Amino acid sequence: MATESSTKGEENVNVNVEGYKSDTINKARLQSTLAALLDDPIHSDVPKNPTLSDVDTLFSLELGSAMRISVLKLDGTSLDVAVMNSATVKDLKLAIKKKVNDVEQSKMGHRHISWKHVWSNFCLSYHNEKLIDDAAQLHNFGIRNNSMVHFEPYIASKEYQKHSKRRKHRFFHGLSKRT
Repeated sequence: MATESSTKGEENVNVNVEGYKSDTINKARLQSTLAALLDDPIHSDVPKNPTLSDVDTLFSLELGSAMRISVLKLDGTSLDVAVMNSATVKDLKLAIKKKVNDVEQSKMGHRHISWKHVWSNFCLSYHNEKLIDDAAQLHNFGIRNNSMVHFEPYIASKEYQKHSKRRKHRFFHGLSKRT
């Protein structure tokens, strides 16, 4: 009886090891297939390490239930992001954050961008209308597929949580008047 239970235990271990090996082989095949697909120039808009959400958004873009938005940065360059048609300003900000982080990672390696600083000093704008309310849907501003939004330098005032015109920072502003 003791030998039967030990052989059954060994069989379970062998099955688990074989299952692990086949699972590893399947993952390796999937990764190589994914790498081959991503190297194709047709799939240039797919990020290097796509998440399920990224792939879903790209499929939705092809089916017409998502939109591609160009974002004009302050340095004059632009980048394209894809968001669902029902996206909010917050969704657009998250898509911009992900796209910029992916681009920076591929170009320069690890680089930290303080997005809290970015969004406290800049806002997005579409046809001179500031996109300040994170819960507002993009279609309420008239943003559609192939629209272009751009960054504007503004600072959120703490009292109203609204963006006000940016002023030059003068560290020793009060000291110059006293001397």
